[in-house]
Amino acid sequence: MSAADSAGILTLPSGARLAVKRWGKGAPVLCLHAVGHGSGDFADLAGRLGGAFELIAIDWPGMGCSPSDGLPVRADRFGGLILEVVEALRLERPFMIGNSIGGAAAIIAAAAAPGRFAGLVLCNPGGLAPLDGPARFVIGRMAAFFRAGARGAAWFPTAFAAYYRFLVLSRGPARARRQRVVAAGRELAPMLADAWAGFSEPTGDLRPIAPKLTLPVWLAWTEGDHLVSWGRARATVAGMPLHRVTLFRGGHSAFLEDPEAFAASFRTFAADVQTGRFQ
Repeated sequence: MSAADSAGILTLPSGARLAVKRWGKGAPVLCLHAVGHGSGDFADLAGRLGGAFELIAIDWPGMGCSPSDGLPVRADRFGGLILEVVEALRLERPFMIGNSIGGAAAIIAAAAAPGRFAGLVLCNPGGLAPLDGPARFVIGRMAAFFRAGARGAAWFPTAFAAYYRFLVLSRGPARARRQRVVAAGRELAPMLADAWAGFSEPTGDLRPIAPKLTLPVWLAWTEGDHLVSWGRARATVAGMPLHRVTLFRGGHSAFLEDPEAFAASFRTFAADVQTGRFQ
């Protein structure tokens, strides 16, 4: 692995150190996870895609196996890290799959350097809905919820488990990943509070950027998501020059919750991009 040590840690020019996992051979696919998750989210997808693709999954700073750098959890910063990763690993026009903040970061990176990527897969990304009064209220309540967890509120583990079970990863195929996240709830609470606070900042609003995406974009949205809902993002998505939308079963991550259907649809998307049929 170029620029990586034997532990799979990639050191970037900015000083960030990111854990990297790679599976398979073929067209490169850079995989970007949600806050509090990790590169392991994409292990099942790698198995389903067989030998046609190489999946390269990174862990954001302080998540998975990546050491923390003490900096805020923000999509604009992660977007810059993506460009550094592509350069450091010498990836030739990879596809990107980004979930939640990973999707927001992918939008930022693709808008900054569209020629570096073959296509963009957005799984319930942040930043595409209006930052209006209702949105700011929900963001504020979610940040307060996680701040309470960080303070050690006795009720938090039970509430966090219910939140993940009913609002985030609601379907059976995602059970193992859900259990891993829930078990680390108290540890993740400060990071999640920080991330949610950032969603209301000006840099968290990606609506001005989205129409500038000139590469093929596939929105793979789980329709059970009540916090990052398709209905509130639809108007922004309509302004993207080259896009298609597929709605999947689940709460927040189509590739975890509806894995067979997602993998089949990804193969179609990639083939259409590679052959110039994407419209």
